[in-house]
Amino acid sequence: MGDFLTVERKGRIAILRMNKPESMNAIGTHEDCEDICSTLQALQDDRSVSCLILTGSGKAFSAGGNLKVARALLDVEIPAIAAVNGHAVGLGADLACLCDIRIAAKSALFACSFIKVGIVPGDGGAWALQQVLGYAKAAELFFTGDRFDADTAKELGLVSQVVEDDQLMDAAIAMAERIVCNPPRALRLTKRLLREAQHSRMSDILELSAAYQAIVHETADNREAINAFVEKRPPVFTGE
Repeated sequence: MGDFLTVERKGRIAILRMNKPESMNAIGTHEDCEDICSTLQALQDDRSVSCLILTGSGKAFSAGGNLKVARALLDVEIPAIAAVNGHAVGLGADLACLCDIRIAAKSALFACSFIKVGIVPGDGGAWALQQVLGYAKAAELFFTGDRFDADTAKELGLVSQVVEDDQLMDAAIAMAERIVCNPPRALRLTKRLLREAQHSRMSDILELSAAYQAIVHETADNREAINAFVEKRPPVFTGE
């Protein structure tokens, strides 16, 4: 692991903090990229992790990334929350979009500003932002490069919550805790199914859903969920 990311564990939650505030957490070097990719792969392989929270240090979430990091974040099967603590500009905004859920601090600022420096969204943002906002709004944001605040981001549907700056991580952890109380294998398969549904026909998703359902029906966690419901007690899931 390099020095770009720090990882903190809270039970089944892994908090990933981009830690180069002097460069607004821009992912600017090969080493930064490899640090993120290797960390995500290690967490993917760790079956005790059921939710990721990605955030930044200092005044920025991130002012930049690259294609390899975007791909790694897209491919991870663990539910991911972006806790947007400040500027999420250009590739940083796209990184937030590649997370499943986004929560923003009141001071967060967003911009899909590639056009302002004469380039195109080269990291997959042209796909990711459309998935969140639809074509017309994504086109507006990319064509204008306009900056917008956290409240506007919530109105657009880019983030689901806006909270005071000092409450951001509490809100993200509270959301993560609502996720990780569920069966770990079913969580990962549900995310995989949602991702596949973004580019598949309904008939294909029905077949894939049946296959995944057969897998989870054979798990100990499925039996525990049923028993806990019948016995009117909280379930205790093990990932088995």
